[in-house]
Amino acid sequence: MNVGEMVEVVLPGKVEPEGLQVRQRAVPAAGPGQAVVRMEATGVSFAEQQMRRGRYYDQPPFPFVPGYDLVGTVHAVGADVDPALVGTRVAALTKTGGWATHVVLEAADLVEVPDGVGAAQAETAVVNGITAWQMLHRKARVRAGQTVLVHGANGGVGSILVQLALTAGIRVIGTASARHHEALRALGVTPVDYRTENIPARVRELAPGGVDAVFDHVGGRSVTDSWHLLAPGGTLVSYGSAATRDDTGSKQWPVLKLLARVWLWNTLPNGRNAYFFNVWAGRALSKNRFRARLRNDLTQVFAALHRGDITPAIAAELPLSRIAEALRLAESGTVNGKVVLIP
Repeated sequence: MNVGEMVEVVLPGKVEPEGLQVRQRAVPAAGPGQAVVRMEATGVSFAEQQMRRGRYYDQPPFPFVPGYDLVGTVHAVGADVDPALVGTRVAALTKTGGWATHVVLEAADLVEVPDGVGAAQAETAVVNGITAWQMLHRKARVRAGQTVLVHGANGGVGSILVQLALTAGIRVIGTASARHHEALRALGVTPVDYRTENIPARVRELAPGGVDAVFDHVGGRSVTDSWHLLAPGGTLVSYGSAATRDDTGSKQWPVLKLLARVWLWNTLPNGRNAYFFNVWAGRALSKNRFRARLRNDLTQVFAALHRGDITPAIAAELPLSRIAEALRLAESGTVNGKVVLIP
């Protein structure tokens, strides 16, 4: 690859992982207010697994470059941007575009990564960390001494959520398959096997008065069970519909069904709340407020990572050129941690 050239991965349509295209082109220039970031780590998240099936609810039209978030170093800046930013390690939430060696971004969307936190480490905590932090502290507002149920406690979001909750003095019950139970117990989580145990019955045994919050990425039937496990005044935060990953038909329908159910539950007079969490909520209303909140929360997540409150789980680091293998690995459900892509 020549200097001045970049590599990117293009999703041309609904394809198997082998159908993704790796292509080269010239590195773009930064316009006013923009920065070119040289990617050091990006990742495979659930969103891209949905996008390649055409099932992510607001994905752009094909073809496009996927990549929900990235960590890298500022390579060049445009007019109206402080030149001192060049050489700084930053993270960004992108939704698409991260699977490339060079990415042009609005400088205002970049969040500095503290010294002592590696690129791949930081990458594990961008979209997953911001989601976990905001659900725990902005939506559920859980306090020390309370009890929460985390579905998929070993997953990308779940594992960070569990660690942030434990750090805040919260008791955690976590669902996971049996092979993850030992690791969860070592952290201080009470594990429940979602494959062999009756989750609602087991959680009622562990928390007879109900739990103060449930974090549910499964969707479907699980959300109803989750709602019924809440203590009075408790909060359900639904943040996905993993149960419908392989469905065909409308990609909006599972989300709309969840939203309708959440709306209905919030009208009931028992003091419980339900939210459907979307990390992009509020961006259309006020870009500046959204950015300030994101910067604040991601900075807190990186500080927790730096202190060792969160252990970054990296399943594998693979170059962009091996994207098919990386995606297959992430989708296999056999790995612990995030599949990170490097240049």
